[in-house]
Amino acid sequence: MKSYRKELLFNTKTRRAFINITPQVEAALRESGIKEGLCLVNAMHITASVFINDNESGLHRDFERWLEKLAPEKPYDQYDHNGYEDNADAHLKRSVMGREVVVAVTDGRLDFGTWEQIFYGEFDGMRNKRVLVKIIGE
Repeated sequence: MKSYRKELLFNTKTRRAFINITPQVEAALRESGIKEGLCLVNAMHITASVFINDNESGLHRDFERWLEKLAPEKPYDQYDHNGYEDNADAHLKRSVMGREVVVAVTDGRLDFGTWEQIFYGEFDGMRNKRVLVKIIGE
């Protein structure tokens, strides 16, 4: 069995963002040479997320509104965590959206359902962050 590891780097210009990272993950899969196996993609920060959904801008705005209702950024003093950093809401948003995804690799391709894409969700941006792509298989 082969193993391949790659880190994707992000530094968003905004505090929150949704970025379609499917092309970068597909490029890593091609680089790996693996044809059958599994591809793990995970955020390496506790205020960022990786998830699978539809690449539709209206849905992304819906996520933003929904998450802001669940865990509003402000007022900062509503959270016990806030002190050194004012990012408690980002931790909560990440918990809802998830840490990682695993996608089957079949015949050298990500084995997606219709409309599925991989997204990086940033909830406390404007600094360097990493996403791990780990592919195992033959």
